[in-house]
Order: sequence, then C-alpha cells, then structure tokens
Amino acid sequence: MKTKMSSKQYERYIKDKVPKPAYLKNCISAFIVGGLICDVAQFISNTSKNYGYNQEAVSSITATSMVFLGAFLTGIGIYDRIGKHAGAGSIVPITGFANSMVSPAMEFKREGFVFGVGAKMFVLAGPVLVYGISTSIIIGLIYYVFGK
Repeated sequence: MKTKMSSKQYERYIKDKVPKPAYLKNCISAFIVGGLICDVAQFISNTSKNYGYNQEAVSSITATSMVFLGAFLTGIGIYDRIGKHAGAGSIVPITGFANSMVSPAMEFKREGFVFGVGAKMFVLAGPVLVYGISTSIIIGLIYYVFGK
C-alpha cells in the first residue's frame, strides 16, 4: 500500500536527500587551481621576457599559449577533469574561454565541419564575444567623445 505525501513533505524529503555542497572546500579548490593556471601564465610571461621580447609580444605569446593549452587539454580530456575539481577556478582564466569553444566543437564534430564544428564552436563563447566586443566599442566611443 502506497502512502501519499503532501508537496511540503515531498520537498522536505528531497531536501534531506540532496547532498549539501562543501562551500569552503569548493572555494579553496577554485582558488588553488585558478592560481596555478595564473602561475603557468606568469611563467610563460617571464620566460618570454627573458628571451628579450617587448611587452606587447609577451602579452600576445602568453595569451596565445594559454588559449592553446586550454584547447589542447580540453581536446585530450584533461581540462574537464580539472573543471570537476576546480569549478569556477578553471573557467575564469583565459583557458576556460578556450575550453568553452572546444568542448561544443568536439561534441558536434560528427555533424561535419560546417554544421557541427563551425556552428557549435561559438554556442557558449558567442554571447561573450558579442557583448565583449559591443561593450568595448561603446566604451571606446565614450572615451573618444569625452576624452578630448
């Protein structure tokens, strides 16, 4: 014989069964992994400076290297494992941007290069690019008008 639960009893039952997130542990993991990603970028930056590149070249080398590392680690399945343990610590740096572009492209590669990889690559990154570029244009116009 089945017993009926009221909606409040059911909500209480579900609330008791859902595991509680470990906020402190998650914050520490995000901080450590995000910091390690930034340490790798700083290492690339310092190494580039030691080879005599100017600041503009160092910035380009560092950004390009980090995007490559994020995409490469996503491609071989490591970045997703890092993300499971680090949470926001792995999505905030530039490597998270690379991951957000490569993951959908890999998922839909069976649909072909145009409708799969090409179309799905910007599913998550597209809004970031659109609003980022739009905001930079607006800020540039404001600076141009009021900066002179």
